[in-house]
Amino acid sequence: MNSISRSEPPGPPLRVAQPPSGPVELEVVHVTEYRYGSPVELAQHIAILKPRDEGAQQLLDFEMEIEPLPAHQHDDCDVYGNSRRVFTLTAPHQVLRVRATSRVRANPAERSGAAALPWEACRERWRYVSGRPLDPAAEFTFPSTLVPSHAALRAWARPSFGPGRRLDEAATELMHRLHADFAYAPHSTEVGTPLLEAFEQRRGVCQDFAHVMIGSLRVLGLAARYVSGYLLTEPAPGQPRFEGADASHAWVAVAMPREDGSVDWLELDPTNDCEAGPTHVRLALGRDYADVTPLCGVIRGGGRHRLDVRVGTRVVPAA
Repeated sequence: MNSISRSEPPGPPLRVAQPPSGPVELEVVHVTEYRYGSPVELAQHIAILKPRDEGAQQLLDFEMEIEPLPAHQHDDCDVYGNSRRVFTLTAPHQVLRVRATSRVRANPAERSGAAALPWEACRERWRYVSGRPLDPAAEFTFPSTLVPSHAALRAWARPSFGPGRRLDEAATELMHRLHADFAYAPHSTEVGTPLLEAFEQRRGVCQDFAHVMIGSLRVLGLAARYVSGYLLTEPAPGQPRFEGADASHAWVAVAMPREDGSVDWLELDPTNDCEAGPTHVRLALGRDYADVTPLCGVIRGGGRHRLDVRVGTRVVPAA
């Protein structure tokens, strides 16, 4: 095996659609196409393209079409509960096309009635104490493959975390500051662009916005995870809606421990400076983008390749 294929990073949203007041059913069509310069003799791929079925989001239907037809395929779940399809291609091919069609029902999330704790108390909750059970959310306080720990992130985030401030208020202000301080710039970064490079240049795509915010929270001892998915968007006033103009998206979930020992997750979208809601379709959760890449794999042959990703998200009438 001599090369690795990996889907491109999340692309730009247009404008976030107005959140509905009640349940909404959404259809997402995600098409990934690789065209290789020479035949691929053998390939092993992992696709994470099936939306999660939990909480306020209900998965109603899912179908994945793979061309050419795999010689072997099976479905499983990773350690974070993300659905995966693992497939093997043994026939020589110069085009790989994967089309995933999903239908979900999204409801406005119900918030816990308990008040958020001060951020320092949340930080203490994630510290290791001998003899105390370790909460699974504590895993998301540590550096990960694409989100390293760095003093520059701490210095930038610290002004939002004053003494005794509630975590939800501090995290929301951090999102506002990131949105204001960083420029959304398509094609300014790539999948492998280091977080600190995006942080220093103050520009990037939604993947970079999410990584910077996650890194800034973790360096303060807080738990934050990466959420990949889709976003229902709408065109600017007076402009037509373009088919396939939507894109994969990414945002942040912050662990909110409660006095009773439970944990809520506050989902914040720094790219659009808003809380994630029914127009955000949750695909997968992980430590960073490396955990939730929509399509990746190892191939033998292929030479240079061209990648084309098209995503369409629309509201559909309830069945």
